[in-house]
Amino acid sequence: MDANVFAAQLEAQRGYLTRVAVLQLRDRDAAEEVVQETIVAAFAGREGFTARSTLRTWLTGILKHKIVDAIRRRQKDPVFESALPEEMDLDDFDGLFKESGGWQDKPSDWGDPEAALARQEFFDVMNFCLEKLPPNTGRVFMMREVMELDSEEICKELRITPNNLWVILYRARMSLRECLQQHWFGGASRTP
Repeated sequence: MDANVFAAQLEAQRGYLTRVAVLQLRDRDAAEEVVQETIVAAFAGREGFTARSTLRTWLTGILKHKIVDAIRRRQKDPVFESALPEEMDLDDFDGLFKESGGWQDKPSDWGDPEAALARQEFFDVMNFCLEKLPPNTGRVFMMREVMELDSEEICKELRITPNNLWVILYRARMSLRECLQQHWFGGASRTP
């Protein structure tokens, strides 16, 4: 592939990569730095891109490593701890369940979620839903589900217990389920 064409394709992904990095790092300058490092690394390794996955997926893999490196380089205490208690309250979801533990209103049928993953509109709604999460909840979710860090590493990095991690991930998943239900699977408008 022509280097100029490939460079243009990389540049077209900058907005997406920046949103992911800002959500994870909570620092615009650091996010832009890791995105630039990602684009430079991808351009340098363009021969390694075999198109078995989408360009976005390949870039996200590179970005994950750059974000992990940036997190590990940070020397100061994380800001995370100060906001932790307010993001760990599970009472927000009490209204979703009966006392017996079942759903008050069973979630609607999501049809074929894998088919939704093939549509760009789904990812736009998913990004909208991720951005609605409280900052640290979104960060923990991204560390676990997008960057695929293991629980022990997340707990060590954020100085939280495994139980705290479980609660935060539960809140993130429930909030995302509600948001996706409302904006994608529930038949409402597909635009956030």
